[in-house]
Amino acid sequence: MGTVTIAESRAIEAAAKANGWTEEQLLNLAGEGLGHALGRFFPHSGTAIGYLGKGHNAGDTLVALRILRDRYGWKIATRHAYPLAECAPLTLKKWDELGIRLPLDRPPLWQDLDGPLILLDGLVGTGSTGTLQKSLVRLAREMQWLRDHAGARVAAIDMPSGIDPDSGKIFPETVIADITFMIGNAKRGLLNAQASTATGALAVIPVEPLATSLGGDCELISPQTHDFGKQPRPFDFHKGMAGRVAILAGSASFSGAGVLAAMGALRGGAGLVTLYVPHSISTLISSKCPPEIIVQGIHDPREMLEFRFDALVTGCGLGEMESDFSGGLLELISKSPVPTVIDADALNLISKIAKSGIFRENHLLTPHPGEFASLAPDLSSFSREEAARKFVDRVPSTLLLKGSRTIVTRRGQALRCNSTGNPGMASGGQGDLLAGVIGARLAIGDSSEDAAALGAWTCGRAAEIALNERHLSEESLLPSDVLHFLGAAFHDWKTCRR
Repeated sequence: MGTVTIAESRAIEAAAKANGWTEEQLLNLAGEGLGHALGRFFPHSGTAIGYLGKGHNAGDTLVALRILRDRYGWKIATRHAYPLAECAPLTLKKWDELGIRLPLDRPPLWQDLDGPLILLDGLVGTGSTGTLQKSLVRLAREMQWLRDHAGARVAAIDMPSGIDPDSGKIFPETVIADITFMIGNAKRGLLNAQASTATGALAVIPVEPLATSLGGDCELISPQTHDFGKQPRPFDFHKGMAGRVAILAGSASFSGAGVLAAMGALRGGAGLVTLYVPHSISTLISSKCPPEIIVQGIHDPREMLEFRFDALVTGCGLGEMESDFSGGLLELISKSPVPTVIDADALNLISKIAKSGIFRENHLLTPHPGEFASLAPDLSSFSREEAARKFVDRVPSTLLLKGSRTIVTRRGQALRCNSTGNPGMASGGQGDLLAGVIGARLAIGDSSEDAAALGAWTCGRAAEIALNERHLSEESLLPSDVLHFLGAAFHDWKTCRR
């Protein structure tokens, strides 16, 4: 499923009404789905405060607050930008149904509130774009202050108030959200990298009458919009069916990189994982690995061409290589016929010797922005999205471009933009873990686009789940914490629980 513009979104809603759906039915479906999504994303009940304008976006928020209170045990309150009498009639009806005696007439006394504090941005919906009106700016600033000083987290309803949902442009005073719940369909501009500062993570709230088969050149990676990776394993499944992953990674200076990649492959579902390392450090690496990982020392990467495996991951933590070893690595990459994740120092080596012609259809490249800049320095003036499109027009490989909005694409395919993750992932080793998870998915038979998309989504989702633990924070999150919650992330993907 592709993304929609606001004009397309309005046309879809008009078609639903023409088919007999009323405005209230659509609002109730959206608000109830939103309430349940909020309850799942924030699993520890606390206090939720709706920041409301006067339109139907506020109505969605009021229905969601009712669900949070009645089904998930949250305490709720509201802050209003306008007098109640100025609200749209349907929004006023949802206020009456909520049964709150009075809105808050001043900022909340946040020190006295129970549990986590969640602020729901229902100031404006997609019908209003551009700089916020003065009557809304006061509440937008209040949300920002509570987010900056009181540990509040902000959930935007359909879009952060003040952003342009078609272009992703962030206007002054735009609400900064930790997650944006898009109603019905993904809004095209919110997937752009430039919008991520305001949107945070992304989620789609399915509304059945608003479902569309519109395609396009941009897609959101989410379990609501993709079906791959959801089938349970047959009861007679065995390790041979799960695939063999070979990982060539690690060095004396970066010994943990190979271990994290191998652990990612194990937790990603591989049946057998062999970590190949320079022979001189095999004992060192073995001492760091759990017993489930096979460690084998090699003198030359060409040796691996004689071994059997279903997917290859290489580059993580290899560091500066001697010429014989680097030459062997290039030959391994060019000659191995299996799906191959090329990461980190393998990409750096290829950039250094300007050998991008080595890339093949079975290759999946996973650069971070700096590595991508070295691979394609002439694309630095383009947006991430345009640069990714132009790059895959040059090479037959699949590209996973890391960042706050990770992109997955290949020639002739739509851009897939990841919806999960948080700033706690900004630490060394997260990319090694991701490479291993992707390798496992390739070994089991996923296409390179699906393997990359599912790997990015599950690692990001695991990081989100981890931050619901009171002993973890954005500052303290480690790749090993993400690893611990990968199982829960896979479960959320299969059951569309995020």
